[in-house]
Amino acid sequence: MTKGTRGAVQIEFVLSFLTIMFVIFGIWELIMVVYTMNVLSDAAKEGVRYAIVHGGGNINCSGPNPSVTCTNPDPAADNVVALVKDWAQYSFHDIAALNVTVSYPDSTSEAPGRVRVEVVYDFIPFTALPIRPALSAVAEGRIVN
Repeated sequence: MTKGTRGAVQIEFVLSFLTIMFVIFGIWELIMVVYTMNVLSDAAKEGVRYAIVHGGGNINCSGPNPSVTCTNPDPAADNVVALVKDWAQYSFHDIAALNVTVSYPDSTSEAPGRVRVEVVYDFIPFTALPIRPALSAVAEGRIVN
């Protein structure tokens, strides 16, 4: 080993280690973004499923043949929003930061109108990255009941 090459192995090790760590944490963040998108899309799909099965006229009822007449005292579809947040709470995400919008493109919450659920979440990286992308998922379906 010559005098000019002393310490080169340590420097190469540190540079290689830092590069590998950046790649590992970058892959981790990418995995978490994909996981978050899956959670958002599943939550939106569950909200639409609930809305199309229960419809606007009996959104508070359960079962295929309820014994009492059901009405929809909640035109803002708070039950759908609660279901979407309930679905998303089992993930690593802060559901208080979850924005859920339920809309009816056909201007009716009765069959055969459509329902649209949009979920928006400001993704917070686990590492101290300065970016915070807003991730969103949309699901739409036709009310059948």
